[in-house]
Amino acid sequence: MDDPRPVICLCNAIRQGARQVTQFYDRQLAPTGLRISQYAMLKGLRRLGPISINGLADAMVMDRTTMGRALRPLERDGLVAIGPGPDGRTRALTLTEAGRARLEAAEPLWQAAQAAFEARYGAAEAATLRGALARVVAAV
Repeated sequence: MDDPRPVICLCNAIRQGARQVTQFYDRQLAPTGLRISQYAMLKGLRRLGPISINGLADAMVMDRTTMGRALRPLERDGLVAIGPGPDGRTRALTLTEAGRARLEAAEPLWQAAQAAFEARYGAAEAATLRGALARVVAAV
């Protein structure tokens, strides 16, 4: 006998959740002019130091083409500098002083978004969700 329950696509469910959470964080960060994806790239660049575009894309689980497109407005706004890499064939990303300043201005808003999300969703549930999503990244 067939199961009468509809099949729920995990990919679609994750994407819907990701869009909702992204919009929530984007609203919180709006005063800084950064989107959550840009904030994450700047934060990753601050943590990893000068790094190749491919290296940052790998660290953020993004493809190289998407990373390149996402970096354009950050470079245009002077938040990221793209220069020659260590071997002459690659290009290295560097967080500029303006990028550091923007990141520091965004940090309290990001922390407020984290706290607001956990207040709505539950702190324990948010920790469980982070762990589950980390396992998804590792497994797929």
